[in-house]
Amino acid sequence: MNILGGQAVQADRLLRSWQNDDEVRAWLVPINPEPPGPLGRAVRVKYARTVATQMTYWPLLLRELRHADLVHVFSASYFSFLLAPLPAVLVAKLLGKPVVMNYRSGEAPDHLRRSAVARATLRWVDRNAVPSRFLHDVFAQFGIASEIIPNIVDVDRFRFRRRDPLRPRLVSTRNFEELYNVACTLRTFRRVQDRWPEATLTLVGGGSQEPALRGLASALGLRHVTFVGRVAPDAIWRYYADADIYLQTPDIDNMPSSVLEAFASGCAVVSTNAGGVPAILTDGVHGLLVPANDDAAAAAAILRLLDEPDLSRRLIDAAVASCARYQWSAVRQQWIQVYRGLVQPGATAAITPA
Repeated sequence: MNILGGQAVQADRLLRSWQNDDEVRAWLVPINPEPPGPLGRAVRVKYARTVATQMTYWPLLLRELRHADLVHVFSASYFSFLLAPLPAVLVAKLLGKPVVMNYRSGEAPDHLRRSAVARATLRWVDRNAVPSRFLHDVFAQFGIASEIIPNIVDVDRFRFRRRDPLRPRLVSTRNFEELYNVACTLRTFRRVQDRWPEATLTLVGGGSQEPALRGLASALGLRHVTFVGRVAPDAIWRYYADADIYLQTPDIDNMPSSVLEAFASGCAVVSTNAGGVPAILTDGVHGLLVPANDDAAAAAAILRLLDEPDLSRRLIDAAVASCARYQWSAVRQQWIQVYRGLVQPGATAAITPA
């Protein structure tokens, strides 16, 4: 669970939610177990790390999955799919355990088009659960059945606060990787700061693009930009609480938990209309959507929120109301129905986040 990202966050929330439940006992089988003995030294070497981890992961799966009645596999795409979900599915099938594949990648259209292995695996598992209508439709294009079970939002941790008036205090919580296009966020902020010189932007995250993004912020002459770095899921609520507007500009996305966290916290939201975002954020209802990589449109949306307090208030109220369907009380029943369709009541589940 030390891999900070949306899948780890949702796996952690699911495990916490099942604690002390009368019907399900769930535990984690990590995809990145620490290799023992001499293998432990290999984790410091790039390709040797993968070999050492796999040599530890497969035996761990054999030991842990034999005790489960059901295996719930979190899944990303591309090479990660081969290293983490696929071994879990193979071992579960070897042991005769039913598998629920919880696929969560916004890169699904390209991944499934390229990978016959992924398509065959998704057809082989007992059930596929996806968090958005976007992924459900992508699966259907490849003749793969799935059902939608949304992400969980922790409304106790991400507490609603009314912002009145809305201030130009922006936050982004997307990692610094190319698909999230944080560069567009910085260009958007340049336009906002031209109108609101005291506007602030807090960037929560890390990744391979960080040096380039810091350089871009400097080249654009931005002020009041804070690079926070990676933040543990238990602490990230503070950054939503301190902000008034949540901005994200990904080119590829699925059903980002960050948008739901912003909803629950009372932030007004501006996002690109990438992937599954429109399935949870209807433009003009829960927030404002703009085309991908269009910093002019994103800035115009933010300025509109600041200029039209009645609009901002209406969007925020609708957004927080929509969080009811993402709370555990609603999502739990959906998972129970899936599990009951495969095993008897009182069964146990092993969860492998990929």
